[in-house]
Amino acid sequence: MAERPSSTAEALEVENEAARAKALPLRLPMVESSDAVPARMVNEVLYCERLLYLEWAQGEWADNYFTVDGNYAHRRADEPSGDLPPPEVSPDRPQTARSLWLTSERLGLTAKIDVVESDAEGLVTPIEYKRGAAPDVPEGAHLPERAQLCAQVLLLRDHGFRCDEAALYFAGSRRRVPITIDDALIATTMTAIARAKELRARSKPPPPLKNSPKCDGCSLVGICLPDETNHLRSATPAQVESDEDREPAALRRLHPSRDERLPLYVQEQGARIGVDGEVLSIKLPKGKANGDEAAVEARLANTSQVSIYGNVQVSTQAMRTLAERGIPLFLFTYGGWFTGRLVGLDPKNVELRIAQYRASTDEAFCLSFAKGIVAAKIRNARTILRRNHSAPDPVMLKHMEQMAVLAEQCDAIESLLGYEGTAARDYFGAFGGMLKGDAALGGAFDLAGRNRRPPRDPINALLSFVYSLLTKDVVLAVTSAGLDPMIGFYHQPRFGRPGLALDLMEELRPIVADSVVIGALNTGVVTAEDFVARSGGVALSGPSRKRIIAAYERRMGQESIHPLFGYAISYRRTIEVQARLLGRLLLGEVDRYPSLRPR
Repeated sequence: MAERPSSTAEALEVENEAARAKALPLRLPMVESSDAVPARMVNEVLYCERLLYLEWAQGEWADNYFTVDGNYAHRRADEPSGDLPPPEVSPDRPQTARSLWLTSERLGLTAKIDVVESDAEGLVTPIEYKRGAAPDVPEGAHLPERAQLCAQVLLLRDHGFRCDEAALYFAGSRRRVPITIDDALIATTMTAIARAKELRARSKPPPPLKNSPKCDGCSLVGICLPDETNHLRSATPAQVESDEDREPAALRRLHPSRDERLPLYVQEQGARIGVDGEVLSIKLPKGKANGDEAAVEARLANTSQVSIYGNVQVSTQAMRTLAERGIPLFLFTYGGWFTGRLVGLDPKNVELRIAQYRASTDEAFCLSFAKGIVAAKIRNARTILRRNHSAPDPVMLKHMEQMAVLAEQCDAIESLLGYEGTAARDYFGAFGGMLKGDAALGGAFDLAGRNRRPPRDPINALLSFVYSLLTKDVVLAVTSAGLDPMIGFYHQPRFGRPGLALDLMEELRPIVADSVVIGALNTGVVTAEDFVARSGGVALSGPSRKRIIAAYERRMGQESIHPLFGYAISYRRTIEVQARLLGRLLLGEVDRYPSLRPR
């Protein structure tokens, strides 16, 4: 029997907890109108149940070479044309319908059929297009493809059409392969339909495949993270929180190590961004290039994001095109303060956001997550000092490690803030020792501790500017993973603050942002003449911002060995992997968040 609350306050807390649980269910109720299983999901459930769940239940999607090639193979079939006569009417000649959509409530099935051919006797034949070559198997195709085609046959029959034949057209070999629709295939298809509905109703996805070759060409592998998830599920906490001398696991690198598309930054005041076909056209104000209005072009296919600073105009057509293409537009003040973003539709994974909101009200979860990222931040700062400082103080390094240990052991977020602040004083107090040459402490630059709003010295101006760039990229990664960047666990919700993005930034600040600043100062990318001081603050000049942005982008594109998974991956991809692994934690697939701690 449950114990009765001992006080009014405890009773109120019990009521509040029950109300939160009721207000934030683990899973949204199914909507009756969307219960029909798409025929494509019949294919997916027989190929990989987790793939079906990610696509259909969570609304995840990503393109790769194979999906883009498949879209090209479907380019004609996807254009609706023609029509089929009613089943009771005999056509006077053969007819062809393309992109025909049918739904059956009785079967619980829906499909957009690529091509349906009808002969003069009213017998119809569905044809499904596939991008590759026809496989050399007795049945003519693999089971998932045959079951998808069988689902289309069942739909046509349910609508009264006579359908005894079906075919798959393989664009790679330019060959139509007839498929036999027998009782065994029909039974398999009906079982797959029932299984798809059962999986969609679950509160979390099926486990990922283990070392399966199916993952190699899957476009969702960077979202699914099968090897990474399996590794975290099988590893002990000690293995996950490995020390610097432990070798990382050697996992398959199933997703691209880096994004070959490039960010576009526009900070010329008065510039105008428009769209012309497949390119963005950036027109600079008159007088910027030999007295004439200059134009710069950026191909949409090669652009990953657009960032504008200050008074830069963007046409409505360009904004709509960026939103349609999934290219985010980031807005900064002239001085570099990140103010907002324009994106297309949010990710469809509402279930993940519900789990995030639930976790944000769980004090134990927030504290556990916060302890891990703060300890990782302190240790990463310590690593940066050991890499770059000419003579780091052993006592100071030992003190920072003690702060990391205390952070892992503390029992309140308020205490955690104290340990983080103490370690930050050690770190920034020794920051000058990482500068060399003209940038060395006592030379052109000096650091009087961390300060901001506004930064009062050049180093803090650099740090603030690069932190704003990192905030932008972490917000993008968090949003792409289906999470709400405003709802954090360590940085508690506050008006206008991207709390979750700031959470994930903690462990990245030293190894990404601070490394950019140290390198820029030591290599002369920026000098003392590149800063302006006014109204008690210091800021970067316009030309120097371009060089810092270029240095930051080089760092984000730099590949390194992932400290836990053992494959080469860029820092930009690493941020995305970390955000998606946090999603796996929130949905209960793994029991810990793997902190990022480079060796």
